[in-house]
Amino acid sequence: MTLRLHDYLPSGNGYKVRLLLSQLGIPFERIEYDITRGETHTPEFLGGINANGRVPVLETDEGEFLPESNAIMFYLAEGIQFFPEKKIERTRVLQWMFFEQYSHEPNIAVARAWLHVFGLEMTEERQAALEQKQKLGYDALGVIEDHLEDREYLVGGRYTIADIALYAYTHVADEGGFDLSGYPAVQAWIERVASQPGYVSITQG
Repeated sequence: MTLRLHDYLPSGNGYKVRLLLSQLGIPFERIEYDITRGETHTPEFLGGINANGRVPVLETDEGEFLPESNAIMFYLAEGIQFFPEKKIERTRVLQWMFFEQYSHEPNIAVARAWLHVFGLEMTEERQAALEQKQKLGYDALGVIEDHLEDREYLVGGRYTIADIALYAYTHVADEGGFDLSGYPAVQAWIERVASQPGYVSITQG
């Protein structure tokens, strides 16, 4: 059975998984859902694919349905390429992946979704919320910038799934109104990630 990825193309979370699968050379079938039309909240989806009503979800060879992008990357990469052998480095990878989901994605990805993906009307209330999202997003970018000032990659001097996790939304942060010109280490890191073998863009299905 070929792996199936239940996905939404504009999603950076889905892109993480597509990028990793491409770089691992693993064939997969992609099944697209339009989340703007509620296609991940049908009884069939909620009852059979993900009760949380979100994509991406990886349907494994064994017929298991695995949601949450970072959990999917851990499943695909553990013990092989892009995941370190040393326990402390594996833990550092997870540290950055938790940071991505808690401090980075809720701000940078949400700002991008409002401005670029969904094109929401910027009411006065939403504009105030956006400004707070952007402030917190810049704080997260500052953490990455400081860490990368004397490093090529986030963990152990090599490319790992931590880089994929944070690259997904960072490289399109401008679509959320973020200016990366003041983050030279982040910009250089973005170029290094984009030069990796098997790279695909966020718009490639």
